[in-house]
Amino acid sequence: MSQLMTIIQLGNPILRQPAKPVENISDRQIQQLIDDLIATAAEANGVGIAAPQIAQSYQIFIVASHPSSRYPDAPDMEPTAIINPQIINHSEEMVKGWEGCLSIPGIRGLVPRYQEIEVTYTDRNGLLKKQSFTDFVARIFQHEIDHLHGISFLDRLVSNFDIITEQEYQKRVLTRE
Repeated sequence: MSQLMTIIQLGNPILRQPAKPVENISDRQIQQLIDDLIATAAEANGVGIAAPQIAQSYQIFIVASHPSSRYPDAPDMEPTAIINPQIINHSEEMVKGWEGCLSIPGIRGLVPRYQEIEVTYTDRNGLLKKQSFTDFVARIFQHEIDHLHGISFLDRLVSNFDIITEQEYQKRVLTRE
């Protein structure tokens, strides 16, 4: 049975530490952690969440893109567990897009990310996967992999002028799109 976990906030030192690789994916605690991450992301209406965000220093995150009030144009996909991920290639093109974070509530940033990435990761069944992601899903993947390296989206901003509150984002950005 999955549990809803507390999402830690920016300032907690765990968010600034590199996460440990997962050695035994079939371990019951790791499988439980994956279920807890999926449930916690769904409850928080997030499109992704990384284990360090619930104070678990493991290289695991969930990509769970779906349309919402925060991301109305997001594609719909099943929550996917990403374990021990690596970006092995990326496009030259970078695109700025608005990002928020469950660990930094109320703030958005206009973050440059690669338009397309090629990645490897292990799924929750222990299978090695190689995939390419583009656009919004590539953005989620890059945002979450940053969490595994102790990096927040604020660290990726080109300028502090690229920060906006969630309230202003809803009012100014979403109403223009």
